[in-house]
Amino acid sequence: MKNTITFNPKRELVLPEYGRNIQNLVEYAVSLEDREERTKCAATIIRIMGTMFPYLRDREDFKHKLWDHLAIISDFKLDIDYPFEIVAKDKIHPKPAKLPYSNGKAHFMQYGKNIERLIEAAIAVEDEAKKQRLTELICYYMKKSLIERNKENATDKRVIDDLRILSKSQLSVSQDASFVSVEEFRKARFQRADSQSKNNKNKKNKKNKKNKLSRKPS
Repeated sequence: MKNTITFNPKRELVLPEYGRNIQNLVEYAVSLEDREERTKCAATIIRIMGTMFPYLRDREDFKHKLWDHLAIISDFKLDIDYPFEIVAKDKIHPKPAKLPYSNGKAHFMQYGKNIERLIEAAIAVEDEAKKQRLTELICYYMKKSLIERNKENATDKRVIDDLRILSKSQLSVSQDASFVSVEEFRKARFQRADSQSKNNKNKKNKKNKKNKLSRKPS
């Protein structure tokens, strides 16, 4: 059977910063029957994802995070030979029943209850390397949430301090740790908007061309 990439604008984006095209490519990779083909396709997608954030390439764990994000976008359905040990699904989507909070309200509304669940899951991880990697991913999402809600106060120090409070000092990152910046966030958003605008323009041009051809007398 021939594999095709389908476009569904109503489907929710798992990681919006990568856009719908990447999500469609990941879904296509998941649909491939041959494991070797899936792995090759995944490597190509990773290269594309990397070009979307060239200003982050100098970060030591950049490639590792890309593979983590690839697995997350696929809802961990992409069965391939990963070059890194990816974050576990149950650490990204922990069960609410394990939460110690009972009032149903997030302690920091700008982050939401899901961040608190992720923090609780990270605290329970025994492997220190895995715990640190999951903690850094949590900080990344915390910074994104801050930027989306309050750009003026979206600093790395704020994220680090909030992480310490939310985790009751059980999780930590380096005091000079750097996460996605407001400028990086804006660049990524602009790139997605620009890409979407070009796609829409191309579709409109194709549609107009098709309509003109259909009006020509036979």
